[in-house]
Amino acid sequence: MFVSLTNTFLRLPIATKPFLVNEVLLLPLPKSQILSSSFGFKSKTLFRTETSRLFKCLPQSGTKGTTEEEEGEEKVVEFERLFSNLNRSTLKRESGNLSSAIFLVAGTTVGAGILAIPAVTQESGFLASAVACILCWAFMVVTGLLVAEVNVNTMCELGSGGVSLVSMAKRTLGSVGVQVTSWAYIFYHYALLVAYTARSSGILTNFLGIPIWESATLFSLVLGGICFFGSQRFIGAANGVLVFGLIASFAALVAVVSGDLHWEALLKANFDAVPMSIPIVALSFVYQNVVPVLCTNLEGDLPKVRTAIVLGMSIPLGLFLVWNAVILGSFPDAGVVAEKMIDPLQQLRSSSVFAGPFVEAFSLLAIATSYIGFVLGLSDFLSDLLKLPTGENKPLSYLLTLVPPLLLSLLDPEIFFRALDFAGTYGVMVLFGILPAAMSWSDRYSASSSTATSLPQLVPGGKLTLSLVMGAAGYVILSEIVEKFSQYLSVS
Repeated sequence: MFVSLTNTFLRLPIATKPFLVNEVLLLPLPKSQILSSSFGFKSKTLFRTETSRLFKCLPQSGTKGTTEEEEGEEKVVEFERLFSNLNRSTLKRESGNLSSAIFLVAGTTVGAGILAIPAVTQESGFLASAVACILCWAFMVVTGLLVAEVNVNTMCELGSGGVSLVSMAKRTLGSVGVQVTSWAYIFYHYALLVAYTARSSGILTNFLGIPIWESATLFSLVLGGICFFGSQRFIGAANGVLVFGLIASFAALVAVVSGDLHWEALLKANFDAVPMSIPIVALSFVYQNVVPVLCTNLEGDLPKVRTAIVLGMSIPLGLFLVWNAVILGSFPDAGVVAEKMIDPLQQLRSSSVFAGPFVEAFSLLAIATSYIGFVLGLSDFLSDLLKLPTGENKPLSYLLTLVPPLLLSLLDPEIFFRALDFAGTYGVMVLFGILPAAMSWSDRYSASSSTATSLPQLVPGGKLTLSLVMGAAGYVILSEIVEKFSQYLSVS
């Protein structure tokens, strides 16, 4: 539950202590809070009395250019947040915790994409791949901040929290934006679920010695069953155990492997091979799907949202650089043989008796933590899309979520890297590259956009920055299409 003070008109009687009106917590406003601010709410007397005021969500620019008569009537009331999250039982505010928000971003980012980074960056070398990681990190931080900016503006205009990407697209881009966002969301989630199922089935087959179809079915049934039958508390506890195991296995793997590093191999840099790794590296930094949740949890507090995104993304950046250095430094001569990519993780697992189990454990746990989140997200999205009843288990949405990836992974068990590449090129670059910049452009500069809900911009640079973001994402998509078409012509 949250309380919102937005452009929806609220008549707030003056009071000396908090009180409730229709489950809305109204707070007294001391005179010390009435000042000019770049992030505030503009109040105006609705009737010329001393008992009511009108609150509207406005930027600082909205207070400028008023007449002398209006200046005598208008004041800007500063708020540190858009609304307050309340506990329905106690009616006490439960403010979002910044450290929890940081770890939410970091935990969402660290997933199965990390498994593919050494394989796709081995040809470019560690130094060149480190530059690529930093550039992708900066790009994804910018697009996440754009998502947050549009999300908070949308919450302010609609007067509600929990605003989804589809609602943001509908407000800023119209029905076309809704269609593009919906299909990109579905494609991205299905592609990654196929990749996760294919990779996990291979790991379980090596460990249990069972056929590939049995291991893929077992993985889907166990984790899908947790998502379908488990309560929120149980799912959270299960995910916490998986994350703890992920951290422990990563630390053990780094400790075991770091003793055999070839330090000179880390100086390799082949920048010509960097473009081919961009889609999967960018995919590894995806977290924007939790930004709407983040903004709601932090009550629309933009400084906190910015801090959570920047610091939360810095943790995976350091983790990815260490991971890549350890893996590439262990196998300096790995590369591409007979046009087939060699996975350094597979080499490490087969060549080291001590590192092998940790590689298997880390890989499976990284996939499992991501798989749970994607199953929950896609099943909820399909439930809304199909207009299924809320508040109850929805077997149809879970069947549509679990069965297609299972079948596709069984048709081609080696689909892991190709699925990640497709998801990174077309899913990520459209959903979390072009669309955030396009929504922000419409939100900032469209004549039809309501200026009454414009809040401070989280990303500077204006139209130039937005153009660069859309141009970079479009270039990656176009170059991938050209490369695939060239390969098709050469084969035929």
